[in-house]
Amino acid sequence: EHDIETPYGLLHVVIRGSPKGNRPAILTYHDVGLNHKLCFNTFFNYEDMQEITKHFVVCHVDAPGQQTGASQFPQGYQYPSMDQLAAMLPSVVQHFGFKYVIGIGVGAGAYVLAKFALIFPDLVEGLVLMNIDPNGKGWIDWAAAKLSGLTSTLPDTVLSHLFSQEELMNNTELVQSYRQQIGSVVNQFNLQLFLNMYNSRRDLDINRPGTVPNAKTLRCPVMLVVGDNAPAEEGVVECNSKLDPTNTTFLKMADSGGLPQVTQPGKLTEAFKYFLQGMGYIAHLKDRRLSGGSVPSASMTRLARSRTASLTSASSVDGTRPRACTHSESTEAMGQINHTMEVSC
Repeated sequence: EHDIETPYGLLHVVIRGSPKGNRPAILTYHDVGLNHKLCFNTFFNYEDMQEITKHFVVCHVDAPGQQTGASQFPQGYQYPSMDQLAAMLPSVVQHFGFKYVIGIGVGAGAYVLAKFALIFPDLVEGLVLMNIDPNGKGWIDWAAAKLSGLTSTLPDTVLSHLFSQEELMNNTELVQSYRQQIGSVVNQFNLQLFLNMYNSRRDLDINRPGTVPNAKTLRCPVMLVVGDNAPAEEGVVECNSKLDPTNTTFLKMADSGGLPQVTQPGKLTEAFKYFLQGMGYIAHLKDRRLSGGSVPSASMTRLARSRTASLTSASSVDGTRPRACTHSESTEAMGQINHTMEVSC
């Protein structure tokens, strides 16, 4: 565990493993109401996920004051803005000597990582963004949130952000577990500051290339993930429409609700494995659907940034290095190069 000095205050970071040569670090950022443990423990402790992470150093970032046992911020403390939260991350990358990272973010954490990739594109090799909402709140939404804040407890407000109404009513065991942990593990004063800052975020300044002059977009490969009926579904669909279709995969997961990394870690691990393979990072990953042995290792070298829709060749398991497809190849493979590859599972 480390406390890293940044231009906007200390950042609590937990490192698992050690840097592996030139490979990027996997850097995570959690959602509002959670910390890295509550958000990612189930996913990263999943057996097949550990087959992947033993080949990477993992860097879990806790938003300021959200870690277990954090001391309460003083009255009048100015919580960092979403832009400032993103601007804290280069200090982490530099502190550990990472060359670049593959980010995994959920909700507010996905927004922070997307901002980070827009401001510091050379530090980000790829992004897995779950439940991202690229839009700021309009004043009607803001007023409604203010009103519900007066009538709901803080854990209830967070739960309605994390889970759909259907889950809140039907998946009572999971919801109750998170209600108890949100109320007891995360400092409530600090949590309120983080929530207020997330609710006052601006629109993420991205547009699909070619749609507006000088459009900004995420230059790295992106996998967007959302559960069916998740509160964030609409926002993720909109984010998908604003990204470059040649390097974006949209994964909608059935039976996973608002926290796919908790309810469907196996499916998400499988998708993440293919995402890494598509970028040229693959290392003796067990695939139980094949003979129980390992998938032969492909070259671990970093693919050039000019790669296109390499995810179409991501399932190659014959030991050859996944190659970025040309447009003609990917048109044959995907049927339509103009649309993001959409996967439902």
